[in-house]
Amino acid sequence: MNEEKTKGAGRVGRLTNFLKDATRSEKLPEETLTEANGKERPSPKQDYCAVMSIEDEEVDHGRMKRLSTMWNHFQGKLSRERAVKDPTTPKPVAPAPADTPAREKCYASGQFFFEYLVVVSLKKKKEGGYEPQITYQFPKRDGMMKFQKQEEEKTLKAITLFCFPEGINWTPLTEYHSETFSFVLTEIDGSRRNGYCRRLLPHGKGARRPEAYCIISRVACFGLFSKIFDEVEKRRQIATAMIYPFMQSLREAPFPAPGHTVKIKSFIPESGTEIISLTRPLDSWLEHVDFRTLFRCLTDEEVLQVFATAVMERRIIFIAEELSTLSQVIHAVVALLYPFTWQHTFISIVPEILIDVVMAPTPYLLGVQKHMLDFVTDQSDMLIVDLSEGADNTFIASIGDEQTIIPPKLEEEILLALNARKENSTPEELNKVVSEAFLPFFVKTVGHFASYVKRDGDGQPGVFQKRSFYKAIESKTTRHFVKKFIQTQMFDLFIQEVEQQPASQEGFFHKKIAEYQEKKRREKAKKV
Repeated sequence: MNEEKTKGAGRVGRLTNFLKDATRSEKLPEETLTEANGKERPSPKQDYCAVMSIEDEEVDHGRMKRLSTMWNHFQGKLSRERAVKDPTTPKPVAPAPADTPAREKCYASGQFFFEYLVVVSLKKKKEGGYEPQITYQFPKRDGMMKFQKQEEEKTLKAITLFCFPEGINWTPLTEYHSETFSFVLTEIDGSRRNGYCRRLLPHGKGARRPEAYCIISRVACFGLFSKIFDEVEKRRQIATAMIYPFMQSLREAPFPAPGHTVKIKSFIPESGTEIISLTRPLDSWLEHVDFRTLFRCLTDEEVLQVFATAVMERRIIFIAEELSTLSQVIHAVVALLYPFTWQHTFISIVPEILIDVVMAPTPYLLGVQKHMLDFVTDQSDMLIVDLSEGADNTFIASIGDEQTIIPPKLEEEILLALNARKENSTPEELNKVVSEAFLPFFVKTVGHFASYVKRDGDGQPGVFQKRSFYKAIESKTTRHFVKKFIQTQMFDLFIQEVEQQPASQEGFFHKKIAEYQEKKRREKAKKV
């Protein structure tokens, strides 16, 4: 037991040293940073000052939140500390062509499909074992400055780790079940790039090693990229050279706005020219999500406990052997938090070389393959969720209060709404049912926030009246929940954006708030 504690302390020490090193070595810009959606947010320095201004007992927690943000950009730094450092500030995405007003509307997102595609293969090392290496890259980056090339090499190295997170021990296979999964690379300014992977056994005979296709994109749309992988895989079986013209056509096509379709022409020998239609879902905030795996692995009540833990910004580790299961479940859990955004460490698949991250004391959502569970030596103050089929205990570790976080009446409403789903629902139908189950929870608990942002005049920044806000809630159990929830970083950053934006708001969440408030007014009028 003492030996385990010593090992655990050593890991925490190494992780703490890395975080300190990251804090010292990465000089953050003091000006306002821009998130991936184009909205401005305060710089990390401003966030830190805001944290320092709250009550004394929250100071250490605020510092830990900042360290958590620093940990998020680990991807690019592979050193003897066994960590990866994130690439530099991302390059701006080129605007979409706008030849006509109709084209502007169709491609209003102003983004392109992807930055690059790589094929990662397992190469045998002289000293034994295998090392994932990039064997194909499109497009090749030419004419880069030395520091740009170095940063790209770090990013590509990080990608190989996520494509094959299990480590170096592999055995050639004759059969291998293809799986598609995703991961996230977090920039130093908080913006994110998405990595989409399909791992499969390459075309051929006899025992061979799996390889992975990986697309890096600033776009979050799992369904679209899964379809793109189908096309890439089909061309790879003919010849690697067949991938290039398809990906070139895709790279030249602007990413469609929600609800629109882009058509790609591609030639295949013996088949001729094909027209490939790629349609983006209308509900763009759910386009990266497939809730089927989440509700296949967990009961409705278990999903609610995971949701409650995530809302309180605690540490959660998901356990499964399949990479696709881990990535799909974690992305689904994050989607349940809409309109709020998880602000802490978020690694859908933790590579073996980075397993020490489980020792971090700050909030996180981690996906860990089951064979690495023994590395989680300290299982206190966290929720560990076993997603394996037929698991004896879904919750390997828990704090114990997960069933009491959500107010009972609201919990019953969520469960009732989830019962409306059909057994063989399509992904779109399930997304609709789940969003209609969870979004009203935030509408009813914090949907009155706009009335408590006081402004001196039209167009002026506002100030959130926190105490008046939660005291306005009549239900004691709901007020108790909200009093805790408004201390989270996800709510804090949400309300900061509200304070800086004009009083009139548009969006799906605000639409649902307006509908709920109108419904309450009508019910009140009937009683009079």
